[in-house]
Amino acid sequence: MSDRRKMIPAPRHIVLAAVAGVIAGAVAVYVSSTLPGNNASTPQLATDTSANASAEDKVCAAKADIAKAVGAAATGQVAAMMPADPPQSLKKLAFNDPEGKPMTVADHGGRTLLINLWATWCAPCRAEMPALDALEREMGSENFEVVAVNVDTGDDTKPKKFLDEIGINSLGYYRDNTLAVFNDLKKRGLALGLPVTLLVDGEGCLLANMNGPAEWASPDAKKLIEAALAK
Repeated sequence: MSDRRKMIPAPRHIVLAAVAGVIAGAVAVYVSSTLPGNNASTPQLATDTSANASAEDKVCAAKADIAKAVGAAATGQVAAMMPADPPQSLKKLAFNDPEGKPMTVADHGGRTLLINLWATWCAPCRAEMPALDALEREMGSENFEVVAVNVDTGDDTKPKKFLDEIGINSLGYYRDNTLAVFNDLKKRGLALGLPVTLLVDGEGCLLANMNGPAEWASPDAKKLIEAALAK
C-alpha cells in the first residue's frame, strides 16, 4: 500500500505542475527577452539622444489632452488601447519599407499610422492580420495607413508565404528581421510581447498603444481611427 502511495502524486504537486504549464504557455505567446539582430542591412535601434530629439518629445508631450481624447474613443473591441502617458516622439522608429529599404516613421510625414508589430510564430498576431488588412482596405488613404511590421528573424520566405496563404493584399510588407524595432519599444516601456500596436499622429507622436490583439475591422476600431484623424 505504501508503494502505491509513492506512485500517486500529491494534490499539491498536481497544482504546481498545472501552474507551470500555464506559465510555459504564456511564454510561448509573448516575447520575453531582447534578442540580438542577425542582419546588418536591417535598420538598427532608432535611438537619438540629441537636443533635436528632446525638442520632438516636448512637442509630443504637449499633446497629452489629445492623447486622452483619443484614448477615450477606445471602447469595446479596442478598449485595451491606452492613451500615451506622456505622448512621445516615435519619428526615429526604424524598419524596412515594402521595397526592403530602411525607413523611419518620419518618412510617413503627415499621415496618421496604426503601427502593428507581428510575427508568424505569434498565434494572436496571425489571427488579427485579416482584420488589419480589412481596416487598411476600408480606411487607408493619404491621411491614414496601417503599417504592419513583421519581426520574424531569417529571410522573407515564411512571412510572405503566410500572407499569401491568407489572402492579405491591402497591407504593405514592412519588415525588421533583427527585432530591433521591438527592442526599441521594449526599452521605452511600450512593448511587453506580440502583437503590439501603436497609434501615431502625422507628426510622429504616439497617441495610444496596446499589447495584445484586437478586432481591427470592427466599428469600434474605425471609431478610434476617426477620432485620431479628427485631432
